[in-house]
Amino acid sequence: MSLQARRFAQVDVFSHTPYLGNPVAVVLEADGLSGEEMQRLARWTNLSETTFVLKPTTDDADYRLRIFTPGGELPFAGHPTLGSAHAWLENGGSPKKAGKVIQECAVGLVTITNEQSEDGRMMLAFQAPETVKTGPLEPALLAEIVKAIGVSEADVVAHQYVDNGPGWVCIQLKSAAKVLEVQPVFDADSTLMLGLVGAYPEGSAAHFELRAFGPKIGVYEDPVTGSLNASVAQWLFRTGVASGSYLASQGGALGREGIIALSVDGKGDVWVGGPTVTCVSGEIRI
Repeated sequence: MSLQARRFAQVDVFSHTPYLGNPVAVVLEADGLSGEEMQRLARWTNLSETTFVLKPTTDDADYRLRIFTPGGELPFAGHPTLGSAHAWLENGGSPKKAGKVIQECAVGLVTITNEQSEDGRMMLAFQAPETVKTGPLEPALLAEIVKAIGVSEADVVAHQYVDNGPGWVCIQLKSAAKVLEVQPVFDADSTLMLGLVGAYPEGSAAHFELRAFGPKIGVYEDPVTGSLNASVAQWLFRTGVASGSYLASQGGALGREGIIALSVDGKGDVWVGGPTVTCVSGEIRI
């Protein structure tokens, strides 16, 4: 097998402190790789996501992105979107529109804003894609989830389909503390993509705690999840549970310190942002 050297980065997303966020492996200049080769590398990195930057198929995009978990390909994911944009910009990518990166992926075009902090660091945020399925969960599905996470239905404040591609459903529990207590047990054939959200007491550093579980794609718990935060924010803003902007934390149950900034603009679009930092750079032979 002949291996080709390609530029590579591993970027930590949603944490000000390196190695306390959610890492994504990014292969730049990935044209020519087959889906099978991409999947093989994603299994090898064993991260929640590995991405591949390709030439776009539309003039409206700056690049095309394919996103793989160890178990399969995703049409969209949030922290890989920010981490890949970070790596692309850091490696000389030049957006067609100043201050905005347009990513092409399986759900369509995703806009990413790029602003710099006072110390010169990138501050990226993506516009949340539209959800493809909303509405309350069916009683049988709710009962399955309640059993898996070991709570009673009395602990459930609200529930919703929040699917923006990966298949997310979400349960709102009584408190952030209750979310952190949960220790799910999933069936071996579970197809759940499950989010949990709970509110912190007023005056806390973060407004909500989130957790994300993906037995469907071979990821028991994801440290910090942009796509889930995006669709949960759309749900919370839509129902008036949150307004304007808020901070969510995620990863505490795994020893991480993820922080996600969520906001809604005057047009009703939700934006998801957070810090990104390169921890590994160089080349990979594939």
